[in-house]
Amino acid sequence: MRIARRLFILSSLGTVAGCGGGGSPTPTPAPTPAPTPAPTPTPTPTPSGLYPNYNTSPLAADATGMSSTAAVLASRIKLGINIGNTLEAVNNNDIPHATSQEGWWGNPAITQALVNKYKELGFDAIRLPCSWDQYSNATTAKIGDFWLNRVKDVVQYCINADMHVLLNIHWDGGWLENNVKPDKKDAVVAKQKAFWEQIATHLRDFDERLMFASANEPNCDTAEQMEVLFAYHQTFIDAVRSTGGKNAYRVLVLQLPNTNTDLAKTLWNKTPVDPAANRLMVEPHYYTPPNFCILGEDVSWGRMHYYWGQNYHSLIEPDRNCTFGEEDAVDDHMALANQLFASKGVPVVLGEYGAPRRNTPLDLQLHLDSRAHWMKYVTQKALGNGVIPFLWDTGDLIDRGTYVTRDQQGLNALLEAAGKK
Repeated sequence: MRIARRLFILSSLGTVAGCGGGGSPTPTPAPTPAPTPAPTPTPTPTPSGLYPNYNTSPLAADATGMSSTAAVLASRIKLGINIGNTLEAVNNNDIPHATSQEGWWGNPAITQALVNKYKELGFDAIRLPCSWDQYSNATTAKIGDFWLNRVKDVVQYCINADMHVLLNIHWDGGWLENNVKPDKKDAVVAKQKAFWEQIATHLRDFDERLMFASANEPNCDTAEQMEVLFAYHQTFIDAVRSTGGKNAYRVLVLQLPNTNTDLAKTLWNKTPVDPAANRLMVEPHYYTPPNFCILGEDVSWGRMHYYWGQNYHSLIEPDRNCTFGEEDAVDDHMALANQLFASKGVPVVLGEYGAPRRNTPLDLQLHLDSRAHWMKYVTQKALGNGVIPFLWDTGDLIDRGTYVTRDQQGLNALLEAAGKK
């Protein structure tokens, strides 16, 4: 989710229609030894003199703890969750910051106890949306060491709990996501290279449980923009692989255009070059229908919908029933992601999905039951089609201060769908 805003239900509409993934289950492959990487491809050129080279200490490839392909690693994850509105919180005052801004949007700092709680509840993996630009020098793109160390600490919390962890460059003020454009390409490539050289080098020693993701929700709607997005993803791959060590084998995740599987059907016409075999995943998001999943108020183009699913329409508020995007839409989206990627051996990460609980419906219990049905249905269909689900959460599921469950019904729906309850 683009976090230029603080609340889940205020997310932008540009990514919701048609974001998803899926298809029929694929067999779990047996673990295979990590192959020797091919020679590192020539990095995407950086505009002359824009930023320094931050790949200053490359290591020889190290396959220790890195034997799993992307498909094997994906088979170990049944349920993931985002720690949203935290590490990616952006404070536009007094940049660059010399202290963590992770509490700027109202959430407490991430702790080992919080991560342990997610593990205890039944989650296998954590997605860490993260900002970097506000901690960097505008002239050199140097990220503050204190922030690299803070992120490293949080990744370590996840590894301590034996969870897989997906770390990205999130919205981050939109320097990449809002600039998938030919005239912005050189400047964005330069920053993407500089940032990932630093991030990858600093986190290079973690084993395969740590994955990197190139971006979050890149605004990309045309074939021309897709070529630019491919360049951003290629820069990401080249930068990470160039640092060597365990990064020579690390699983990397590439975002579909607008994290939209329907767009990928027409625009994703090639795969960026990776010297490490079978170490790539792709990422869509799913917030369909937006009237149910996103809207926090009625708007000119549509009204909020409170009741989703064939057996969950209200007789009390019929004008608040979903009129599109119900079970058949989930089926189609998940099947398409399977057809395009999962069935071909490219794992799909459903990096974000979710729908808010509301307190205004007249038929409140039916609304809550409907929302639980949405969560369970989407999760089941994702897993049944080889798609790894990561719930978008900003503190609604559990209280991040007390670790008390706030949404037991929603949690039960997720656990039942993942076969954990």
